Amino acid sequence: MAYGEFIIVVLIVCLWSITTTGVGAEPQVPCFFSFGDSLVDNGNNNRISSIARADYRPYGIDFPTGPTGRFSNGKTAVDVIGELLGFDGYIPPYATARGQDILMGVNYASAAAGIREETGQQLGARITFRGQVQNYQRTVSQLINLLGDENTTANYLSKCIYSIGMGSNDYLNNYFKPLFYSSSRNYTPKQYANVLIQAYAQQLKVLYNYGARKMVLFGIGPIGCSPNALAQSGGDGRTCVARINSANQLFNNGLKSLVDQLNNQLPDANFIYINAYDIFQDIISNASSYGFRVTDAGCCGTGRNNGQITCLPLQAPCMNRDEFLFWDAFHPTEAGNSVIGGRAYSAQYESDAYPFDIRSLAQM
Repeated sequence: MAYGEFIIVVLIVCLWSITTTGVGAEPQVPCFFSFGDSLVDNGNNNRISSIARADYRPYGIDFPTGPTGRFSNGKTAVDVIGELLGFDGYIPPYATARGQDILMGVNYASAAAGIREETGQQLGARITFRGQVQNYQRTVSQLINLLGDENTTANYLSKCIYSIGMGSNDYLNNYFKPLFYSSSRNYTPKQYANVLIQAYAQQLKVLYNYGARKMVLFGIGPIGCSPNALAQSGGDGRTCVARINSANQLFNNGLKSLVDQLNNQLPDANFIYINAYDIFQDIISNASSYGFRVTDAGCCGTGRNNGQITCLPLQAPCMNRDEFLFWDAFHPTEAGNSVIGGRAYSAQYESDAYPFDIRSLAQM
């Protein structure tokens, strides 16, 4: 091969690499904001007095910088979505986001947080959904200072993606903890779901009033199929707990209806619903097709015969982490999060997202 031909081949390969990896490409949206609980917390609980923390090994064992506060061996679902949206770096937690960092978005999620103010209080401090929204309001004030005025900021925020995943702890650390909370005595499952949806809607409207237009609402997964629920159920250790999953589905049905309601009520609003419940169920039912060997026990922190919830400090996890859906008693491995985040971004089945997926939302 002549020298000139060699140079041309090298240039073609480099251009192909840049095109396929997205290096240097602008993200699909200017910023990405996340609200939620331990499923997506990336360090906001590290500096507060809470039992619900994951800033120690083996958490983060497969993350580039080690333990960060993520309740996984590696990336969370919103990390995966952020990558698919084209962001080069990870969205910073509110606890450490400073200056120009907030222009790419902020993660406000807090482990043990719920829609209800009292949810998770037995675990110590946490930032409730209302508290997370208040922190977002503070961020908006900072953005106005950075961008110059309210109109410019409003236009900027209208193009951003907002991911909200709340409600799991309102069941795990409230309704199904009768020794700590009276909610299961005060409300039927249907009544409780309605109360949660009403409170949820109030905070979503605050986000809307502060510039949010493209909002992604994640439904609750099948909590009754988590390793913790299986270990505590007294059953065969493999059959999901129906009463828990039934209550979760009532909430999810209300959340999907709320998407239609808010899209009709709020001008220029684009809410979508991610069917995390069915995505999880599909993974569990067809585990081998996704490369998973174990779906009923955590890689560390819990097994089929014990109720340990989180990984203990410096505990040795399983070696075949990519074959486990769950990292600990409640939280997916990076491999699990990659499937969930991937299907939320680009729906594999029509039922994964309603009325469309995150990729379509970003393009609007």
